[in-house]
Amino acid sequence: MSFKPEEGERVILTEDCAEDKLKSGFLVLTSKRILFQKTEGRMATLSKKEGDIVLDIPLSQVSSFKSEGFLVKKFVIVSSGQTYKFGVFSNGQWEKQFRQAQAGAS
Repeated sequence: MSFKPEEGERVILTEDCAEDKLKSGFLVLTSKRILFQKTEGRMATLSKKEGDIVLDIPLSQVSSFKSEGFLVKKFVIVSSGQTYKFGVFSNGQWEKQFRQAQAGAS
């Protein structure tokens, strides 16, 4: 992943996942923001090509977040009237870490 944190910013969680509309990429939670960098898979080499950062939302601009699902787990965030649903391995972990990061960023 090519994302580089800003000075004084630390990466808390990162996961290779998919968002319902944005498709596959890396979800990154830092001490200041949440980002999503698109990726494209290459079957011939079983590798992924990194794309653009399509979401870059300061934690203060996330109006709500939650984890949902039992078999298909999603971490859901709402910002500026847009809802994003990320299929992550441990939605409870994402919710817990996001709550702590948002409290620390305030």
